[in-house]
Amino acid sequence: MIAARVDDLSYSFPDSANAVLRHVCWNVEPGSTTLVVGPSGSGKSTLLRCLNGLIPHFHGGRFGGNVVVLGANTRERSPRDFAHSVGVVFQDPESQFITDRVEDEIVFGMENLGFEPRAMRLRLEETLDLLGIHHLRGREVATLSGGERQRVAIAVALATRPELLVLDEPTSQLDPLAAHDVLAAVEHLNRDLGLTIVLSEHRLDRVLPFAGRIVEVARDVFRESDTQTALQAMADVPPLVALGRELGWDPLPVTIRDARRFVDASSSHPLTEPDPPATGDALLTVDGVSHRYGDATAVRDVSFTGRAGEVVALIGRNGSGKTTLLKLSMGLLRPTRGRVLHAGGDIARLPVHDIARDAGYVPQHPTTLLHQESVLEELAFGPRLRGIQTDASGLLARLGIAEHADRHPLDLSGGERQRAALAAIAISEPSILLLDEPTRGLPAADKRALARFVRDYASEGRLVIVATHDVEFVATAADRVLLLAEGELVADDRPASVLGGSLAFATQMNRLLGGRALTLDDALAALRPPIHAASNDVTPTA
Repeated sequence: MIAARVDDLSYSFPDSANAVLRHVCWNVEPGSTTLVVGPSGSGKSTLLRCLNGLIPHFHGGRFGGNVVVLGANTRERSPRDFAHSVGVVFQDPESQFITDRVEDEIVFGMENLGFEPRAMRLRLEETLDLLGIHHLRGREVATLSGGERQRVAIAVALATRPELLVLDEPTSQLDPLAAHDVLAAVEHLNRDLGLTIVLSEHRLDRVLPFAGRIVEVARDVFRESDTQTALQAMADVPPLVALGRELGWDPLPVTIRDARRFVDASSSHPLTEPDPPATGDALLTVDGVSHRYGDATAVRDVSFTGRAGEVVALIGRNGSGKTTLLKLSMGLLRPTRGRVLHAGGDIARLPVHDIARDAGYVPQHPTTLLHQESVLEELAFGPRLRGIQTDASGLLARLGIAEHADRHPLDLSGGERQRAALAAIAISEPSILLLDEPTRGLPAADKRALARFVRDYASEGRLVIVATHDVEFVATAADRVLLLAEGELVADDRPASVLGGSLAFATQMNRLLGGRALTLDDALAALRPPIHAASNDVTPTA
């Protein structure tokens, strides 16, 4: 039996004149792993929601064609009928939670499906161990970091042991080690138990090694092929694949082990010296700051200074204190100990609305910022409160969302929403810009545009601090990297020093070439033979 069969599927959301999906035909083989790729807003999440009946039963709209999942037509069955056999993790996992505690959340679905108590207990323990979250079982969901919530959402989906697992950006908030652990668990279920997996993911380097088929979704394009064929044609690929295409490697590598067969280490050259550190004015000073949530210390005695002209990256494992440190820097949280200074002034007694004149914060979940009827109105809201006239068109174009200016922000895809929230804060040009996981939901081309934006923004005499797990973005955008571990600052240096010396946070090029490369451009410079000037000497013929 085909795991899922999609016949001539077309779909438009309510009140939308344009179809998101048009005449899609697709078969998902049982036991397969299929990766769905495409630009932001192309319909990837929409397609995934068709696989358990949420479309059309929950979202409504105009639905044409048929989707048959595990032998049942989604037109004739409700999403509840698929709850046992189809596990789904959404792009925003926090929207899926029902209960307050992690253990209760994992058990909740099994209770509703009528599992026996002994079976539920066994499944609970197995799932906690499988995803490495046993230590979170008693925690309140509200106290978890974004990445911890993502792992819990995946645990909830796996607890019922579905036959088909649908994952929408499953590693978007996970640090590299957590992402490896989660995907290894999913791969184990596919390989050893025959679980069918359909997933969408922008961080392709994490999922390509075990993707058997790739589906490309774009405007008026739906194309399925094997991994090698797809990688030859795709516009956005990971640095390792891009390197292979540039240098003519065949087959294209999807793992570091694949690529090592083509690398001649003797032909490589050392990294060029990085630019000197920024010497602009101190815009943010964090002086011996600590913060506690109840009995738990989230940030412990952290000190650093951020200067005008800098892009600073905060990295570290999930729960290491990155978001807490951003909120402390914005005044949304107040230190238990220590001080936070903006341009030399202590913000301890300032209300947040005064701090917001000089500092802007874009949270992990941008929906919390978006409340106007269109993107343009969203960008006009903040400046209007201050009596400022602004022109948003240039900013929207730089962030690649100009075509969505008149759309409601909540109708946008996750990546588009992320950029709309950034634009809504950046339009007021705060001197300190704090971004929490800004690459979440963004494909490679949009990440490159975002990297250019933050560097340009900082170059105009401002400070940008980015909390992220995306080390490839850090390598191209950041001047400096702060590494947090259990709330403590354990490294503060240039990207080449921090990322280059790390096993967990190394870029693909660094893992391939060690200290000789950090980015794709570095690797190309190291591996391509030097170009010598042509000689003007002419050898006479006999």
